[in-house]
Parts: sequence; C-alpha cells; structure tokens
Amino acid sequence: MTMQPNDKIFVAGHRGLVGSALVRTLRGKGYGNLLLRTRAELDLTDHGAVEIFFEQERPSHVFLAAAKVGGIHANDTYPAEFIQQNLSIQTNVIHAAKRHGVKRLLFLGSSCIYPRDCPQPIKEEYLLTGPLEPTNRPYAIAKIAGIEMCWSYNRQYGTKFLAVMPTNLYGPGDNYHPENSHVIPALIRRFHEAKARGDKQVVVWGSGSPRREFLYVDDMAGACVFLMNLPQDTFTALCAGNHDNGTPPLVNIGTGEDLTIRELAGLVKETVGYTGEVVFDSGKPDGTPRKMLDVERIRQLGWESKTPLAYGLTQSYDDLSQTGGLRG
Repeated sequence: MTMQPNDKIFVAGHRGLVGSALVRTLRGKGYGNLLLRTRAELDLTDHGAVEIFFEQERPSHVFLAAAKVGGIHANDTYPAEFIQQNLSIQTNVIHAAKRHGVKRLLFLGSSCIYPRDCPQPIKEEYLLTGPLEPTNRPYAIAKIAGIEMCWSYNRQYGTKFLAVMPTNLYGPGDNYHPENSHVIPALIRRFHEAKARGDKQVVVWGSGSPRREFLYVDDMAGACVFLMNLPQDTFTALCAGNHDNGTPPLVNIGTGEDLTIRELAGLVKETVGYTGEVVFDSGKPDGTPRKMLDVERIRQLGWESKTPLAYGLTQSYDDLSQTGGLRG
C-alpha cells in the first residue's frame, strides 16, 4: 500500500505553494507517474468533472492540497467563497477517491481548525473543544468538515484517508499578493517594495505580539510523503482515530517552535536588507494570540523538520528574485 515509483499519484492543487512543493519532493524521490491538472483542465468544484477524471485515470494515491487560501484580510473579505469552494473541492475529491478505489489519501488542512484560545502547544485531540477564531471561521469549518468526512468514510467504508494539519507555511512558490497573502510573503513584499522605493518606514498590521510557528514548505512536503509511505498497520491505525475519546485521523505537522510577529518582521527586514523603521498598526486585527502545534505524534513516527527559519526566509527571497517579479 506504500507508494511505488510507477504508481499513479494525483496531486490536487499542484500549482499552489503546497502542491508545487509536493511535486518537487515526489519527483526528487523518483515518483514519475504524477497526475497533474490545472484548474482550467479540471475544475475540482465540478462534481461531474471530478468523477470523470477519477474513472478515467484511477489514481492509487491522492494528495488533496487544492484549496482556496489566504490571510486575515482575504478570509474576512470573502467568507462565502472560502467556505463554498473548499467544501466543494474536498467533498468531490474525497467521495471520488472512495468510489474509485484510491488506496491512500492525504487531506491537507490548516492549524486554524483549532479553537482560538487553545491550550499551547495544540494537540490533535483539541479539535472542536472551543470557539474558532472569527476572522477565518468559514475556512476552518470547511477544513473541519473535510477531517470528519475522511473519518466517516474510514469508519463506514474502510478507506485509508488521513488528514494532516500543517502550521503556517512559507517558501518558494508562495503568493505575494499585497492584500490576500499570508504573513511571511506579505512582509517580504512590503519590505522589498519599501527598499526599492527608499521608504523610511514599513507599517505592519497588528501589535506585533501574537506568536506564530512557521514551517518551510519543502519540509511539509517531506512529512506528507513520509506519512503516505508509513507501514500499512501504522497508517491504518492513524486513519482509524479513536471515536470513543474523539481523537480524529489527524496528524499535526510543524516545528514545535514559535516567535512573535515583531521578531518575524525583524528577521524579514534583515533578510531583505531594508534599513528603515518598522511601525506596528495596533488598530488592525491580530488574530489568534498564539498558535503553536504539538508535533509529538509525528516525531514519534520518525519525522522532524530540518530547515531553520532564517535559512528558509533567505530561500524564499532568493526565489522571489529569480522569478524576476512578485507573484500575485
């Protein structure tokens, strides 16, 4: 049941930050039979199109990385799109995977599924133990539904569908849109443009006090491939979860370390080489005060992150320079 070099592997969302890292990692490990479709080629919100694709291609393994994603501003501005599109994508792909005999599926979520004021570090069993952060609740609820769908199909049909929850991701291939990006690419763009213009100061949203954990996206991809290749007994046990105590088929992926947004801004400023002042706008929302994942489960399985944040930020900025312009 582990992936073989010639297995058909569907990477849904292969052009995004997560999907492109999965493709790099899989190809680097010798998997050459990857099924990749752009949104124009396969609209994952179209139930009929997804059914036809799975019936024709019959993938043996699926990485479900396709999603509508964004930062605080995007989530707060487009809540309807965030819940509708994500529910449609994951429902269509998970159901088709069951109908067409996919051996293993990995559903990628987000750490925003956990309660806003969760005990730290956040364990997998803390899911659904408190209110969500209001600014990204529609997206979080969609992802929670995906976890529950994987669990329900595993219990009823014996499927092997596992959910993984990465912490905040960054790295090559990120979205640098000035309003709809996550915090690291947003800061990189802001400092980059301020440096180019010679601005004397850069304004950063919020107070700078919230703490966040960040994982280099290629480390995340390595963790996903590692999990997908676990021995059958181990993978089956993870997919079963524990219905009695409410532990879902869920594995956190992170570093187990965090820092303040103020500290992060200082690192990005140094990486970009900006020499002006950093000003924090406390009138803008901070979001969740702290969000760091407990990664003991995946560490016990044998995986740990490898890329230090300072090095990862350098790689991200180098990637930006090599593209010849800002994405988004």
